[in-house]
Amino acid sequence: LLSATVSLLGGLIFGYELGIISGALLQLQIDFDLSCFKQEILVSALLIGALLASLVGGILIDRHGRRRAILVSNLVLLVGSLILTLARSFIGLIIGRMTVGFAISVSSMACCIYVSEMVAAHQRGLLVSLYEVGITVGILLSYALNYIFADVDEGWRYMFGLAIAPTAMQFLSILFLPVNPVKLNSWDSDCQKGLIQLQNIEDREKAKQEPYKEKHYSFLDLFRTRDNMRRRTLVGLGLVLFQQFTGQPNVLGYASKIFHSVGFQSNSSAILASVGLGAIKVVATLVAMAFADKAGRRVLLMAGCVVMAISVTSIGLTSRIAPLAMARDCKAAADPNASHSLTQHPLTPVSSQPAVSPIPPTLGALKRQAGPGFAATRSLTKVFTSTQSREAVPSSFLTQKRGLVGQSRKEPVESTGTPSGGAPWTEQLVLNWITLLSMMAFVSAFSIGFGPMTWLVLSEIYPAGIRGRAFAFCNSFNWAANLLISLSFLDLIDAIGFSWMFLLYGLMGAMAVIFIYLFVPETKGQSLEEIDQQFSRKRYV
Repeated sequence: LLSATVSLLGGLIFGYELGIISGALLQLQIDFDLSCFKQEILVSALLIGALLASLVGGILIDRHGRRRAILVSNLVLLVGSLILTLARSFIGLIIGRMTVGFAISVSSMACCIYVSEMVAAHQRGLLVSLYEVGITVGILLSYALNYIFADVDEGWRYMFGLAIAPTAMQFLSILFLPVNPVKLNSWDSDCQKGLIQLQNIEDREKAKQEPYKEKHYSFLDLFRTRDNMRRRTLVGLGLVLFQQFTGQPNVLGYASKIFHSVGFQSNSSAILASVGLGAIKVVATLVAMAFADKAGRRVLLMAGCVVMAISVTSIGLTSRIAPLAMARDCKAAADPNASHSLTQHPLTPVSSQPAVSPIPPTLGALKRQAGPGFAATRSLTKVFTSTQSREAVPSSFLTQKRGLVGQSRKEPVESTGTPSGGAPWTEQLVLNWITLLSMMAFVSAFSIGFGPMTWLVLSEIYPAGIRGRAFAFCNSFNWAANLLISLSFLDLIDAIGFSWMFLLYGLMGAMAVIFIYLFVPETKGQSLEEIDQQFSRKRYV
């Protein structure tokens, strides 16, 4: 129960910190008079902190233990939350967000590894996936609080400060758990539960000693043939990169536009649509949690990839027939002439990542026009792709790039309710609904497959002695790939077009299925030592 609590709270904190910034930005940009560029820096600060953590966090996790790493990350997170809550300057906000980013990145890695080592083989999938459930719930919670504090004076202080509560709870929970789960290794715990029958005391002692023989790994061993480490690194990096290159950071950037095009015209109905998408995500993650130890990791990964590939291909094909209009940049959105467009169409495309959404500077006026529901609408529509937060990206780059390099193009926001591209009205409506359903399928498939399973497999396939560093190494590629995809997104759309971009994501999804089929082993029901031996024995291409 305590292991489950630690996993759930770790995810909850992660999701909350990712989601809370979009609501806080609504007020911060007015209170601190933030330009688009400053908003971009503020939302990117979390990413910078997280990247730093993924570079040095692995050493902390391996050298000082998983439990201590989580405790330290909790303390750092408390400090970061206090800095944010008491901030009086823009620099204070940046330092606070970087501190929080560092803490949640270390915590996310340590939590998954710690829980995977703490529990018996037949429960590992369920409890590590619980982390993912925590993230989706944390994101939903952050949007509820964004809505509650939207019209409170300096409400952003409460938003940032409330992260202290789950952090303190996790800190207290982990104090009651064993110091080093590697000592309570899964051979020993499984023997006690009668899952593995060992013939005599000598065999049992030998099994207990086994993990200690493998403790001496250097970082460079990740790229050597010893114990098939190179192949394990291939599996880890492949999963992490395909998780990003199947379009996850960007697909839901169009969630809001699609909601609008299928008839969710008012703020309240748009909020309901966004919450519905979030609820689908939570339910899908719960399904993954339930089936991780029954169906297995490979099955869920491959099934998720197939559905994701079909979904993005459908979005690509329908957008070829009936293109969706798209608001391009921060400067255009900030143009006073554009305010009527934003009021009419409060759901303009935003980055999929909750952590990173530039808010137009005319928002003060817009909030007065659109009422209190507007703030929540802006917030809620930004949220529901990020799962393992390992997924925060400076989306502001996405929407502001043109303005920053002096290429501000003030394109009018077309109403997507009108027929475009010559498609008849009914055909347009059908295509819009196909797009909406495809997007819901994509969210579900990601939450069942790549979302939880990538991190579950990563916490299983490496030997105990290098698990922290290996996990952190893969994690740093996850952040970097996420950043790369988000930065190149608009340029790629300019170069090859929106529909081809999504068809390309579909192709990557198909390649991911082949990769998983060829390289990713099934690890359900096996102890961590058995998985290690399975990798060490086999000779793979």
